[in-house]
Amino acid sequence: MKKGFCLHGILLCLGIAYCSHLSSSRRSSKLRQSYHGHHEKGKEGQVLHRSKRGWVWNQFFVIEEYTGPDPVLVGRVRLNLHSDVDSGDGKIKYILSGEGAGTIFVIDDKSGNIHATKTLDREERAQYTLMAQAVERETNKPLEPPSEFIVKVQDINDNPPEFLHENYHANVPEMSNVGTSVIQVTASDADDPTYGNSAKLVYSILEGQPYFSVEAQTGTIRTALPNMDREAKEQYHVVIQAKDMGGHMGGLSGTTKVTITLTDVNDNPPKFPQSAYPMSISEAAVSGDEVGRVKAKDPDLEENGAVKYRILDGDGAEVFEITTDYQTQEGVVKLRKTVDYEEKKFYSLKVEAANIHIDPRFLSRGPFKDTATVKITVEDADEPPIFMDPSYNFEVFENAPADTIVGRVHAKDPDAANVPVKYSIDRHTDLDRFFNIQEDGYIKTTKALDREEKDWHNISVIASEASHNAFSRRVPVSIKVLDRNDNAPEFPEPYEAAICENAPMNKNVLKITAVDKDDTANGARFSFNFLPEHTHTNSNFTLRDHRDNTASLHIGRVSFSRQKQKIHLLPIVISDGGIPPLSSTNTLTIRICSCNSDQSVISCNDEPLSLNAGLSTGALIAILACIVILLVIVVLFVALRREKKEPLIVFEEEDIRENIITYDDEGGGEEDTEAFDIATLQNPDGINGFIPRKDIKPEYQFSPRDLGLRPAPNSVDVDDFINTRIHEADSDPTAPPYDSIQIYGYEGRGSVAGSLSSLESASTDSDLDYDYLQNWGPRFKKLADLYGSKDTYEDDS
Repeated sequence: MKKGFCLHGILLCLGIAYCSHLSSSRRSSKLRQSYHGHHEKGKEGQVLHRSKRGWVWNQFFVIEEYTGPDPVLVGRVRLNLHSDVDSGDGKIKYILSGEGAGTIFVIDDKSGNIHATKTLDREERAQYTLMAQAVERETNKPLEPPSEFIVKVQDINDNPPEFLHENYHANVPEMSNVGTSVIQVTASDADDPTYGNSAKLVYSILEGQPYFSVEAQTGTIRTALPNMDREAKEQYHVVIQAKDMGGHMGGLSGTTKVTITLTDVNDNPPKFPQSAYPMSISEAAVSGDEVGRVKAKDPDLEENGAVKYRILDGDGAEVFEITTDYQTQEGVVKLRKTVDYEEKKFYSLKVEAANIHIDPRFLSRGPFKDTATVKITVEDADEPPIFMDPSYNFEVFENAPADTIVGRVHAKDPDAANVPVKYSIDRHTDLDRFFNIQEDGYIKTTKALDREEKDWHNISVIASEASHNAFSRRVPVSIKVLDRNDNAPEFPEPYEAAICENAPMNKNVLKITAVDKDDTANGARFSFNFLPEHTHTNSNFTLRDHRDNTASLHIGRVSFSRQKQKIHLLPIVISDGGIPPLSSTNTLTIRICSCNSDQSVISCNDEPLSLNAGLSTGALIAILACIVILLVIVVLFVALRREKKEPLIVFEEEDIRENIITYDDEGGGEEDTEAFDIATLQNPDGINGFIPRKDIKPEYQFSPRDLGLRPAPNSVDVDDFINTRIHEADSDPTAPPYDSIQIYGYEGRGSVAGSLSSLESASTDSDLDYDYLQNWGPRFKKLADLYGSKDTYEDDS
């Protein structure tokens, strides 16, 4: 579109340039910028004024989007000198600086003509600020200070209008009046709104007539037709055009699409598609079962199309009901009461469907409701037997013999065939099988009942057709067990009391009462008495019946003595008021205690109380016996272990002394004393006293061996010597256990003979003197004879 208006732009540019050139001389005085020079002092004090100079140029404008082959002449700058007019001889040089100088704008340094070398776009930049200066060409000396001027880019209509959105979406209610505002669309033009009509827009509608119109100046879309029906057409597509140049020919334009949707209003009443609806229901159906559904169609949406159903009239209005399914907008016909095919085979209902939300603006379009008829046929079904009563309650006395009649249930077949009915008892409700039922419906007991064990029996009786067990019905039967006076009253708990020896006469000792498992009709009245024989033999106590099912025990005239009798057992006879009356004898325990004068107890034989609260005497004796037996076993075990000489774990098959156990653990050295006292092994002479052995018990008292040397017999028997030492070691109570390996690092206190080692001896035997062996005693006589004979022989020779 820009190329289409290229010629128009060039002609307009040339016309403006020509007009500007003609009027340049007229406006030169107005556009002249004065420059005042500095004062100069002449001769004899005369002050000379420098002549005024001024810049003269055309008004600078350049048209945008020029695409000619030559640069566009923007204008000419010229320095006007009153005394020295620029004659164009080239002595003056013009220099251009500022925005775009040298790139967009260039100046002829001789003539001062300014050209635009590039195509300009006003929408990118509307004006440029430049500086012009005149200097002497040879010396570059400024003739005038630089002067600032502006080059404005003149606008042409090169930008079409553009809408803010490519597509618009709007809603308007159906049936709206003509002129109802729908939406406002807005377009913008990048051209200069202050220059010409390039940015003056006019809106028009291209598509969407005759339903909608648009305001030319504002772009507001309005409805143009009345009674637009959403149910006929819901959506419209409208095309809006915006054109610049005030809509005149040659202007540029832009379009946008608007999708307009009609929203729903309640302008349609519901309508039944048919006037009558046939339905059927089985007589076997129960209350709440669905019979069928009806639906009135309403083309409106959501709440505008919401419909509510109700029954207006009909002979089945009490038997059936209709509810609204708001999910499907259907009327659901349900059974309210059971129907009987034998009684009534057909029902008729008149139902109504009406809108819930009604718009009063559209009442003239008719009543927003409709009616239809529902015809319901009752179908025959094989029904199970029906009991005459919904439930049965019977009574029977406890302890009644078996086969006692409790009551009778009755059921019949409601069908026309009148099939015989058979009865049974649901054994899940009668696990103990207390009852049986006969074919005629009589219920009997199978065993005697005990009211105190269970006073109510709730069973379920099943009635079914004799030929078809699947058709059955059940009824609850409650049987109450009536009470008989078969339980005697008794103490609710064992009564015990403690009184002092010096208790005063008529002191209230204890208040007693009784309980009776029988019903209150047979056991509500209790009486308390002593046994007749007790009344005459013992007058220490008196019993007072309070006539309110309680009695109190009081002390008689006789004082008490613990030495004579510590416990008094009083038999109490309790009788009830049943028919026939029953009684029982209960024992009341009274303990006699020694007390101070202020009736505070000093001692009282309360062992039975503690035994009753805790363990019995037999249990305590058994516990003590077990403890004694355990102690005896421990003592015998210790005694036997001490008497044995061998460890208890020695087996008969092997001797532990023959086993050598090697341990790689080097232990803790001399500081490791957990196994034995290493100091004893290092210095056995330092033992103070005897250390008893832990594995055997010495059979006799052994005195420590004399560590000195004892004379040996002349003839030495090695076997006897070793056996003797072994026996001494086994019998020594201070020796370590015989089954251990001991390491001795002690070599003794030394010997009078000194060292017998030959490691430090001379290389020859001639240097050795063995005469001292003669002085060592009988033990070394053999050695003295062997080594001393040489010396003797040498002496003899």
